[in-house]
Amino acid sequence: MEKCVVRQAIKDIRTDTIVGYELKIQEDMDSLYNPSTDSVAANAMVSFLSENSGAIFKDKKTFMTFTPTLLFRNTPKIFDKDKVIIQIEDNIVVHSLASIIIGKYRDEGYHFAINDFQFTPKYFSMLEYVDYIKVDISNKMDETQRRSISNVVDMAHGFQKEFIATGVNSKEVYEYAKELQVDYVEGNYISTATLTKTSKMDFMQGNLYQLIIEITKDEPDIEVLEEIVSRDAALTYALLKMANSAYFASHRETTSVRQAMVKVGISQLKQWIYLLSFEENDEDNSSEELLKTSFMRANFASRLVKRLRKFVITNSDAYLLGMFSTLEYMIDAPMEEILLDIPIVEEVKAALVSKEGPAGRLYELILSYERAEWTEIKVIAEELGLHTNEMAQIYMECVEEVNDIWDNVVGSKE
Repeated sequence: MEKCVVRQAIKDIRTDTIVGYELKIQEDMDSLYNPSTDSVAANAMVSFLSENSGAIFKDKKTFMTFTPTLLFRNTPKIFDKDKVIIQIEDNIVVHSLASIIIGKYRDEGYHFAINDFQFTPKYFSMLEYVDYIKVDISNKMDETQRRSISNVVDMAHGFQKEFIATGVNSKEVYEYAKELQVDYVEGNYISTATLTKTSKMDFMQGNLYQLIIEITKDEPDIEVLEEIVSRDAALTYALLKMANSAYFASHRETTSVRQAMVKVGISQLKQWIYLLSFEENDEDNSSEELLKTSFMRANFASRLVKRLRKFVITNSDAYLLGMFSTLEYMIDAPMEEILLDIPIVEEVKAALVSKEGPAGRLYELILSYERAEWTEIKVIAEELGLHTNEMAQIYMECVEEVNDIWDNVVGSKE
């Protein structure tokens, strides 16, 4: 069975911070949650989850839908009960042993969310067991539907449950969620809204601290310096721009972090890093999420290109494609204008500006993967010659790498 796996952010609408992710899993032939294929799907998912639990359940709470078979097989117990939120759907709610299954997990300290809550006795009977109520509000825009949703939100809060509005795929729906006074929001618009424009380039202070530590050594390691800069879109952009400035002018353009460091030299590199350390950087959660997004896209794009034969761009170019995909949110200027300052291959420029060409399709694939657009993922993957089951594994490996790097970056600040 081929599968696609993606994490979608869940944001606290009051504090504008990411509190967790929903792990969305889609099977190629049948829905994972189709009762007729439940046992087969469960076998596939147990294997996948066991191999990737470290990547999935590491940094924040993870919301995941478990089928009846997965619950009966005690699959959630593989994971930390403080990290996983067990989501239940209609196939659990209508199950004759629902209250027994859920009650057992609750007694052991697990927490539950109920998907697409409905005003029926069966759903109300589940209220005592769940902590979160989730409702898709994407198509609930007429007056009758709005009243109904508002009643569910009021009911949830009356029972001391937290309400998660899903299907928040546009600014209009996001504003509607705010009117409803929901607790959390989830949907395609959330990841986009997280990428807000800033007045200056933002970089992770942890990355800068690590640069300072390395550059002040008697013999700085160029590979370590390259690794630190390459995981930060702002630092990568600034270094390439500096290396290609008139001060360092040469006949050959500098197109990689390593080339830029060699061209600039350790002495100038030290001065640049020290200057950065004196700049005021009011870092917040949104800028961190922005940088994590760019780093995740860079790793994902690079690894996907390694699976393609004779692709139009190299894996190094693909890395820059992903890394620079967020630049327009860091610099208040159009992408075309931003890219004039750095010499990257035309295929990458065309992909970032207008999603043209094969590299543009790769970029669209990465964006579709973030939004869990299963049909589009399948179409583009087949077009490029990628297998969705391989992509799922690559994606989770990238998630794990980003989490590990960020733990290291944050730890360097403490």
